[in-house]
Amino acid sequence: MITAFFLAAHMEFIDEIEFAVKAGSGGNGCVSFRREKFIPRGGPDGGDGGDGGDVILSVNPSLHTLLDLSQRKQYSAGRGGHGKGKNMYGRRGEAAVIEVPPGTLILDWVTGERLADLTVAGETFVAARGGRGGKGNAKFATSRIQTPDFAVQGEAGQSRMLRLELKLIADVGLVGLPNAGKSTLLSKVTAARPKIADYPFTTLVPQLGIVKAGPYRSFVMADIPGLIEGAHQGKGLGDRFLRHIERTRVLVLLIEAGHENRDETYDVLLSELQEFNPEILEKPRIVAWTKVDLLEAAERRRLPKVMRDAACFPVSSLSGEGLPELIMALSKRVFAHAKQ
Repeated sequence: MITAFFLAAHMEFIDEIEFAVKAGSGGNGCVSFRREKFIPRGGPDGGDGGDGGDVILSVNPSLHTLLDLSQRKQYSAGRGGHGKGKNMYGRRGEAAVIEVPPGTLILDWVTGERLADLTVAGETFVAARGGRGGKGNAKFATSRIQTPDFAVQGEAGQSRMLRLELKLIADVGLVGLPNAGKSTLLSKVTAARPKIADYPFTTLVPQLGIVKAGPYRSFVMADIPGLIEGAHQGKGLGDRFLRHIERTRVLVLLIEAGHENRDETYDVLLSELQEFNPEILEKPRIVAWTKVDLLEAAERRRLPKVMRDAACFPVSSLSGEGLPELIMALSKRVFAHAKQ
């Protein structure tokens, strides 16, 4: 028996944001001399300035969207404290830590350069480094210059414009034309509750759910909005949605069993994946003939068991027919892929 539980639901799914980051400037070095009785001007004792704080992005596995970051346009770290007399160093500036969900790709907004790809809980990336603190005059004393009356100012912290793109991390990705039955399938094999209706583009944001396939065996399934021809070029926002299956281990291509052009539909799906990223087609894939409850028994028997290089499974999310077999097949492929 297939059991499942809900992974995450969001009132609003945000997977692209841009903002500026500014690290803290370093504190200035201090010009100071010892003041002691009978020594009106002792040796130099000006301390160094503290380093500025860094801007750090850190992965928080509890987050699944960039929504919390979408309302803010700049993050700044603290500046370093100035040095003081008696060789007292300035404090280091406080770092600005920005928490992001696993699967966050970090790009330079201006150049487009890929800076980091954060996927593991606790993984961090320093997006902007704080400026170094300036040296106090005590650091410049030599046998020839015993009373230096100068110090160095702190360096400015780095500034940068960032673009963040979220790619969901899931084991299984559901791919199909609009209204192919992806959301219904997800709702039956997991506890996710996507919006379901009998018209195209019901699903407007990716959905995640966890499928339990047996004792100590579970995997994450992702449903992305339906694809149309030209999706890789951005039609139907397809280029934004397709990136959410780039990290999946196994693909399920959902095609309506009663569709009169099943082969053509299969080709359209493969073509869009190929055009978006050819590496996606290197993933193991399965074909699910959906809505088989609408077919006569003779029509079901004529459904292909193999579509070229992919095994096919007839399923009905309404009646539950074929779902256990599909989940077991997916489980085998997911865990076989994980061992590679």
